[in-house]
Amino acid sequence: MNPTPSPTPEPPPPARQIHFGRWTLLAAVIVAAAWYAGAAPRWRARDAAVDRSQRAGPTFVLVTRASSTNVAEPPVFPAEIKAWTEAQILPRATGYVRRWNAELGSRVKAGDLLAEIDAPEIEQELTKARADLAHAEAATALARTTATRWQELLKTAGVSEQETAEKTADLALRKAAEESARATVRRFEQLVGFTRVTAPFDGTITVRHVDVGELVSAGSTREMFHLADTARVRVFVHLPQALAATLDTNQAAELIPGESGTRRIPVRVARTAGQLEASTRTLLVEFDLDNPRGEFLAGGFTRVRFPESRTEPVLTVPANALIFHADGPQVAVVRDDNRVELRRVTLGRDLGPVVQIRAGISGTERIVLNPADSLHDGQSVQIRETATSSAAKP
Repeated sequence: MNPTPSPTPEPPPPARQIHFGRWTLLAAVIVAAAWYAGAAPRWRARDAAVDRSQRAGPTFVLVTRASSTNVAEPPVFPAEIKAWTEAQILPRATGYVRRWNAELGSRVKAGDLLAEIDAPEIEQELTKARADLAHAEAATALARTTATRWQELLKTAGVSEQETAEKTADLALRKAAEESARATVRRFEQLVGFTRVTAPFDGTITVRHVDVGELVSAGSTREMFHLADTARVRVFVHLPQALAATLDTNQAAELIPGESGTRRIPVRVARTAGQLEASTRTLLVEFDLDNPRGEFLAGGFTRVRFPESRTEPVLTVPANALIFHADGPQVAVVRDDNRVELRRVTLGRDLGPVVQIRAGISGTERIVLNPADSLHDGQSVQIRETATSSAAKP
């Protein structure tokens, strides 16, 4: 009897495949629908504005032209006046002020005595140093005599060569000690000289910070006097980068002292820093000016004018001609066919009633004043009136 065959197992159903292409298409449709839902209202609003403008008939606009502001007056810059030479007079010796001879505003000459410092410790050290020098000189003289005598005795074999060499070496040591003692004396003599505070150059005392009996210390940063030479002054001015590029050494300029601004003093560029300051992007320029009568006070403010410098012409338009959109400032230009063109511009300085235009227009265009929000590219307009060019000037 044949055995009953076992049933053959059926293969498992194939795994369900995920159709990525179908999901991608569905996502793209959703994104497109969302974009259309956001953009469609704007399109309809724009089309409605165009339809309303067409049904309402021609749009009347007031136009003007850009003005070219070529300022005839050369630029004027603030400047600072400084003394030709100034110095802090600091103490070089420690002691008490015995007396002072220069008051605030005193005119002094180089070498004039300003103050005296009583420093008995330094004087005692000098006395000791001189005594040490005398001792060293005597020791040197004795060593020289001994060395000479030993050299003579060596010729008759009265002393050995070793003893003669020792005496010669002792003479060299005594000479070195004498030079050291002499240097010490010179040092204390200089310190004693520092008790006399003198003026290093001709000038005016602008500050006095000491009085009789006051203790001063060598190495202190507190000045005793402040001396300034104002017979000649330096005038410093910071020029912007645009003007610094065209500046020449010895270029003529005019100094404008006082508040009235009516007086002009001719000066010339003496020197420049040679590079721009990184923090301000300006060039430091120096002028030298004689001041024999003390007319210009150091530390004061003045102005410098460059008559040979001229700024490039800049176009300006009225501030109410600008249109500000998300993609930048624009102006509405009326073409020859009386259709509007919204033109993007680059703004310069805001001068209040007018604004400088650095790029975007040439100056010959007709520009709409007070443009309406509904004004768009290609819109047909009619010019009601042309504003005078003086209205666009600052």
